[in-house]
Amino acid sequence: MEAEAFFNKVETIKMPVRILILLGTVVLLGGLFIWLIYMPKSEEIKKTKGQIASLQQKLNRAKVRAKNLKKFEMEFARVDAQFKEALRLLPNKKEIPNLLKNITKLGTDSKLEFRRFRPRKTKTKDFYIEIPVSIEVSGNYHNVAVFFDRVGRMDRIVNILNVSMKPVKGLSTKLVTTCDAVTYSFRGSSNASKPKKKKKK
Repeated sequence: MEAEAFFNKVETIKMPVRILILLGTVVLLGGLFIWLIYMPKSEEIKKTKGQIASLQQKLNRAKVRAKNLKKFEMEFARVDAQFKEALRLLPNKKEIPNLLKNITKLGTDSKLEFRRFRPRKTKTKDFYIEIPVSIEVSGNYHNVAVFFDRVGRMDRIVNILNVSMKPVKGLSTKLVTTCDAVTYSFRGSSNASKPKKKKKK
């Protein structure tokens, strides 16, 4: 009966009023939906999007760093290999006497007569030491050329500089050749050879 009475009352309401009530109800429900559900979710979505954008930027930076790190590692490996190769070509101090003996042997094997073989004062550079040796030999041009070629083929770096040739006498084919054979030694760390001072107790 109560429901019937309610519907009877509704039927007595004019149509424009009914439409306004319906619109008001829809607006009210829509407002409640926006206020209670949509707006909180919208803020949460906005916040989540911001976090995703921030993480994406960090990921992109990490990718760039990873690429650069790989590039730096490859460059370091290349430079390190070149440095080790340079060290291999530079004899250390212990090898110098044997190296000089090998040079004299190459000269003798090339049928040259040594008239002078005198080490000169060393010159210190940034990371290596120049070790010049003054050489004077006698022999024909072919033998001298063979000697220089053999020195150039040595595993260690030896440069022949300041070459001068002149006949022993007159029109002789035997020449007196003077030159400087320069080899190099790696300096290493300047602190490596210094003994550590004991701390006073």
